Amino acid sequence: MDENEAGIAEKFKSLSELLDEQQRRLWAATEARALGYGGVSIVARATGLTRPTIVAGLKELDDTKRPASTKTQRRVRRAGAGRPRVTHGNAELLPALEELVEPTTRGDPMSPLRWTCKSVRVLASELTRQGHPVSHQSVSALLQEAGYSLRANRKTREGAAHPDRNAQFEHIAKRARQFQRRGQPVISVDTKKKELVGDFRNAGQEWHPKGQAPQVRVHDFQAKELGKAIPYGVYDLSANAGWVSVCVDHDTPEFAVESICCWWRRMGRKTYPGATELLITADGGGSNGSRARLWKVALQRTADATGLKISVCHFPPGTSKWNKIEHRLFCHITENWRGRPLVSHEVIVNLIAGTTTTKGLRVKAALDKRPYPTGVQVDDSTMASLHLKTDKFCGDWNYTLFPAASVPSTKSSVKSRAKL
Repeated sequence: MDENEAGIAEKFKSLSELLDEQQRRLWAATEARALGYGGVSIVARATGLTRPTIVAGLKELDDTKRPASTKTQRRVRRAGAGRPRVTHGNAELLPALEELVEPTTRGDPMSPLRWTCKSVRVLASELTRQGHPVSHQSVSALLQEAGYSLRANRKTREGAAHPDRNAQFEHIAKRARQFQRRGQPVISVDTKKKELVGDFRNAGQEWHPKGQAPQVRVHDFQAKELGKAIPYGVYDLSANAGWVSVCVDHDTPEFAVESICCWWRRMGRKTYPGATELLITADGGGSNGSRARLWKVALQRTADATGLKISVCHFPPGTSKWNKIEHRLFCHITENWRGRPLVSHEVIVNLIAGTTTTKGLRVKAALDKRPYPTGVQVDDSTMASLHLKTDKFCGDWNYTLFPAASVPSTKSSVKSRAKL
């Protein structure tokens, strides 16, 4: 209960015995009007009066401002008058209702509503079947009086946290600062949600001439002739710039690394002409997962081709929302194409490339029509040939791939690559 509710509840407790029915109604309406938007709900929760009662009081307040000839005469009922409560003469009704909705009964295999959505109509029907005839409106009122309210599920439980979770966050932040101080690029990468291509509904709204909203399909079944779009993003933390490759085939490690290569050729090389290193921060799963062998093999090819020493830091499991690209690039792309059907790959690419922010974000995008087959296997001998060095801290999440031309002289700290 917030401060407004607490204050109104205290005043109502002091005044309710001194006021008749109409006076209580008018007082509650006055408080609701003073609170403004949401006042009726706040006063209803604080006093126990129903919303229709308070709304009626608001109408009466407006009625007092009209000429006397047009005013509606209202009769004040005597104390105790009115329709009897549904619990009057049926003391078992409320306990029966609480038994149906009590969370502890959900695991009871004999509970008649164990696998049923407990709407007020379903509850009313079950109570009637048990010999307690009641309407769904009465059930709703009884639930509110008993302290129940409608609540949605909330995503608050993240499961068991990895013991090195916080330490890995600190390690990523430290490494990023080190690279940025040396003027070396730091990028955040990830795959954005796959999108159906075609005249499908896209969440959100945008301005259109009245009556001319775009017409879209009723069902979201993939159009085989149009396919899907898989955007893979690269976000440059220092330059506040993004690159997105839009794939038409499969989200594989080879596609992920090719997207990074496209960023380097189109944007990174110009921004960091003297770069010798690259730091990649990525999720722990998916096409750029820490256990994906093909991801490491493709990165090795990139290190050999560019001459860059490529370091990778993976976020712990279940923490992808902390990846910078999610709230510095992808969210702005989603906002930019809200309410627009993604009718073609060209439209998707143009909408991504047109994304900007007041903070100066600039984005480039391109369509990648190359095939990326799934199921590509990497054997132990290939893994053993990689010039890969794991960090002393959480080597499964933190490692560096060296170009073939600059392999470190010592390999004592190189982890057995066949196991990665």
